[in-house]
Amino acid sequence: MKKVMIIGAVGAGKSTLVKALFGEKLPAAKTQSLVYREWIIDTPGEYSENPMYYRSLMATSHQAGAILLVHDATRTRNYFPPGFAGGFPIPALGAVTKIDHPDANTDKAVDLLRQSLPGGDILMTSSANGIGIEELRNRLLPIVYPGSNQ
Repeated sequence: MKKVMIIGAVGAGKSTLVKALFGEKLPAAKTQSLVYREWIIDTPGEYSENPMYYRSLMATSHQAGAILLVHDATRTRNYFPPGFAGGFPIPALGAVTKIDHPDANTDKAVDLLRQSLPGGDILMTSSANGIGIEELRNRLLPIVYPGSNQ
């Protein structure tokens, strides 16, 4: 079974998003290394922020059926290089997190994410309030379980 690899900057909300996708309420802990969970690979934020780790992301992507680039709606800069998603041999989607935060700027977040993800859908999410979580899960599961009703 192929997994979905989740990539994003430190503090972007990747691990919290993973917990929300699995229906868990406990606070997320900082991801220190690659974490394999059922149908997801959660990556440390440092892997996307430091080009030295790109090789590890590329190697890990061969175990995945898709990547999910995560961008925090409260951030004003892009932590991915331009065209980043195109460097992977698998489809890519995007997720903007923390869309209901008082400092969120979803239009800016989409614009920034689009620089790194020129094609592919971008979904709006809030793990805190469950916004967009079911829709995101419904988009990701068919990648992992093609042809099934998971």
